[in-house]
Amino acid sequence: MPPDIETLQNFYNSHLGETCRRLVSRVIEAQWRHCAGLAVAALGYGTPYLDPFRAKALRCFALMPAEQGVSVWPDESRCATALVDSLMIPLPDGSVDRLLLAHALESASRPEALLEEVWRILAPQGRLLAVVPSRRGMWARSENSPFGQGLPYSKTQLKELLNRTLFTPSFWGEALYAPPVSKSVVIRAATTLEKAGAALGLPFAGVHIVEAKKQVQRIVTAKAVKSAARAPLRPVLANAVAHFGPQHSECALPSLVAFSNDMLSDIAR
Repeated sequence: MPPDIETLQNFYNSHLGETCRRLVSRVIEAQWRHCAGLAVAALGYGTPYLDPFRAKALRCFALMPAEQGVSVWPDESRCATALVDSLMIPLPDGSVDRLLLAHALESASRPEALLEEVWRILAPQGRLLAVVPSRRGMWARSENSPFGQGLPYSKTQLKELLNRTLFTPSFWGEALYAPPVSKSVVIRAATTLEKAGAALGLPFAGVHIVEAKKQVQRIVTAKAVKSAARAPLRPVLANAVAHFGPQHSECALPSLVAFSNDMLSDIAR
């Protein structure tokens, strides 16, 4: 089960949540610099990261799973959120150009089915950007954040899952090198720790941020077709011709010849 909407809102309204939003947004905005005139959406709880795209994108909206709950965004007069079934999203095929997956994949009961539905609604040149907790990171082991709930992934596991659902990873990034601690001294040093961790390629980042392209050419597997079973030929003795009558003699003759040949071979041996 994903964390409920109240837990997510309370986290992002806290100092630790604001720091998390700022550090993850740096990577997302760098990847999606050019989204003018595109349809941008988020699935899960991605509204904290969508604000920079509202002014540039053709459409910008958020889809929230029914088991999580929904909140109003950006405000009551212009609500752009919808409560959906993650496996049956009410959008046409190929209607989204950029899709952000945040607080969704790690808590999905059927992650492959979720990504297959994402594949369906993405445009042929669409991009998926997934923010997923890392198995190595401290954030996956902390109860102070929503990233500590659900199933974290290693880079290999995430790559295999994307490949199975016809996505090709094109960018790998990481964020949240700072520990999930609410102390002011850690929060003030978070940006410095983030830059140092990214520069050194340290292995304990809190989340993977992977961008993947939709594979349009699906692999079609050939199915084996069973051939009709044929009745085996059996030898027929000579008196069978007389028993069946002249009208069946032509059918029995090949079998009789085969039986005779077998008898001669046995005698020769």
